Order: sequence, then structure tokens, then C-alpha cells
Amino acid sequence: MAALAPHVVPLVGLQLDAQFVAAASGGDDCPVGAGVVLVVKNADSASHTVTLATPGTVDGDLAVADRTVTVAAGTTELIPVTNTYRNPATGRANLTYDGVTSVSVAVIRVATS
Repeated sequence: MAALAPHVVPLVGLQLDAQFVAAASGGDDCPVGAGVVLVVKNADSASHTVTLATPGTVDGDLAVADRTVTVAAGTTELIPVTNTYRNPATGRANLTYDGVTSVSVAVIRVATS
């Protein structure tokens, strides 16, 4: 599992293409919070699913379902990584992928005010 570092968007802008790294086959983790976005670029000829683990429960024992996002072949998706996905043990979101062939990711933090 790779720990993805956020790229902060400065006022002059950020060249996004230079920020991508290969998605890790064992999954990744990243920071959470307001203004944090996971960018998933799928250059494969097949769609891939990204799963964000949701560690919370409702009523003390009902698990909250994980968030899954399907990234179509040849597309790029932006996925907000809110505090909902904060792993209490690490303070970071746990990410997994159904496949990593030609999948690259970047974590972007934008100002919220």
C-alpha cells in the first residue's frame, strides 16, 4: 500500500498531468478532508472500480457500505475524499482498485475558502 501525498493547488494553478503515479496493486491510502480530491486516470481499454473504505457504523453495529466508483475506459474521474472515509487508526482513507493496469492516481487539495 502506497501513501499518496496531496498536491496543493496554488493560486497560479497546478499542471495536473505531472502529478499522477501508478495505482498500487495492494491499494493506496491518502489524506481526507474538505477540498481533498482523488483523481483517477484510466488509460486501460476496460473500466476499473475504485473502492473507498467507509469505516463507520450506524446504530452501533450496522456497517456503512464502502463507496465504489467505476472509472470508464479512457476517462478520468474526480472523487471527493471527505472525512467520512477517515480510518480511525491512521487518519487516512484506504483505497483499493479492482485492477491497476494503466490506472494512475493523484491526490489534489484545493482551498475551500
